[in-house]
Amino acid sequence: MDAPPDPPTPDSRTLRIEIAPVTIAWVIAAVAGLWLFFKLWIVVLLLVNALVLVGVFNPVIVSLETRGFKRMTALMLIVLALTLISALAIFLTVPAMIDQFTTIVQDMPAQRLKLIAFLSKQPLTTPLARALKDIPLDQTFLHMQNHAVGYWSDALHAIGYGVTTFFLAFYLLVDGKRAQGALYALAPRHYHMRLARIIHNLELIVGGYMRGQLITSAGLAAFVFLLLTGYGVPNALALALFAAVMDVIPFVGALLAAIPVILTAIGHGQTTGIVVVVLMFIYQEFENKVLVPRVYGNAMKLSPAAVVLALIAGGLLLGMMGALLALPIAAGLQMIIEELGVALPGDDSKDPTARARDQKTEDAYKLMSAGATAPEAGQIANDLAHDIRAADAWVAKSNAKGKAL
Repeated sequence: MDAPPDPPTPDSRTLRIEIAPVTIAWVIAAVAGLWLFFKLWIVVLLLVNALVLVGVFNPVIVSLETRGFKRMTALMLIVLALTLISALAIFLTVPAMIDQFTTIVQDMPAQRLKLIAFLSKQPLTTPLARALKDIPLDQTFLHMQNHAVGYWSDALHAIGYGVTTFFLAFYLLVDGKRAQGALYALAPRHYHMRLARIIHNLELIVGGYMRGQLITSAGLAAFVFLLLTGYGVPNALALALFAAVMDVIPFVGALLAAIPVILTAIGHGQTTGIVVVVLMFIYQEFENKVLVPRVYGNAMKLSPAAVVLALIAGGLLLGMMGALLALPIAAGLQMIIEELGVALPGDDSKDPTARARDQKTEDAYKLMSAGATAPEAGQIANDLAHDIRAADAWVAKSNAKGKAL
């Protein structure tokens, strides 16, 4: 017969781990949210793109509303203007661009021979001339055609997503006040002023980013077109449009834009090639050191390290689209963290004067919104945030004028 177990000693302890049901629910909700994001990431991407468009055009619509236009009328005017500008741009550029790209392809063998002869004259570039001579041009063209056919379905999907994004942004702009009222109804009342500041700052960030992209791309396109036209280099329009598109890509866009421009200029003559290389380098320095800081201003408020990390993360997660959206998303997340009062390690950038002003605004909002419904209170918060941003812009403009004088 087995002996009975020994009784527990006085020093023995029982470890019990208790997890609250609320914690379990939050963990399950987080896992479900991650799973839904993984399954529906394309929907999230379309929504982000639509919100970017909303952030770009909503200030224009609000400005037109202050001038007496109804919201739908203002939106239709914007759509009509965009349609006319797009149609005019397509009519003026696409036929010429197709013709010039066709000429580039037809002249490529002759331009290749000129480039090989130019590179063979210098001992330092002779290996490069040999490598260029060994490239099978016919097989390269065939490979490019096969890739173009393979990516045709992807291009159709991209066009479909673009149309979907446009209509989603259109519906959000049409029903903007109702959607904003629902957002304020979901948020706790004591967060309304923070939410209003977040919405206004997001519009400022997105507007600054898109304005910067448009100005830098248009500036590079105009510079390339005038430079190549002035030196009589053929296909200036096609190369300028290609440079404008490539300039949107962070980091490598400028290099990708310059390569075909320089190669075409070198094939047109040694002196022309050298001058184009030098002027392209000077313009890139001007764009990076002068133009970009001025057109972006303080909209992003990102450190250089944050810019690099955001671009790498966006490119790895979502490819080209992720790299394009990385900066406004990173700037928006940083701003939201600051507005929610989350203190980051070593961060003491919050201005005490701005903090005191925000507290006064919070107190004023409580008095003004007493007894109002959630959408009405949200509109009050939105108006207060707009007045604060307008005052900040006026102060910044006055300081800039004072420094200039």
